[in-house]
Amino acid sequence: MRISGGIARGIPLRVTKSKSLRPATEANRERLFSSIANQIQHKKVLDLFAGTGSYGLEALSRGAKNAHFIEQNKRVFNDLRHNFEQVKKSSGLDKFAGRFTNRDVLGFLKQEEKNYDIVFLDPPYEDFAKLGEKVLNLLISNGFVHHGSVLIHEAPTQETSNFINWKLKKVLGKEKKGAPNYRIYSPVVP
Repeated sequence: MRISGGIARGIPLRVTKSKSLRPATEANRERLFSSIANQIQHKKVLDLFAGTGSYGLEALSRGAKNAHFIEQNKRVFNDLRHNFEQVKKSSGLDKFAGRFTNRDVLGFLKQEEKNYDIVFLDPPYEDFAKLGEKVLNLLISNGFVHHGSVLIHEAPTQETSNFINWKLKKVLGKEKKGAPNYRIYSPVVP
């Protein structure tokens, strides 16, 4: 598994063996980032359920200003930090380009935070039904997003995608069983 584009293209990512980890493939990330390329430059990124950090690291490689990675699993978190160091070294990023929080996403979202321009949401598929609505509500109520923010949710094709206070702007991916779709939302904030 490697960074698929930008100045860190080709840098390998360490992947922890874990049942809950489902890293995004290079091909899927390439497809996603090709379609949002003009929205990445100088943006602040939040990578929820970060895992290997592939979404946030890909965004940094392609010109994002900084990325904040949230990952609960300690072993996965350690590999995520290693992956950032490799991308940082290869691409000349400063040490402040990445922030890391080793805790559960809901606990993190219960605090108030400065808003982000792009939020990647890639939870374990089986957990999304029980925590998805809470995550989406907390992103808005605690100031993690603003009018111009974009939320990118990786989900199985069969999952529903209508959420209160979120407007579906675009769906990327084919209706093929087993392949994920990317659903791009904008928040409806007061």
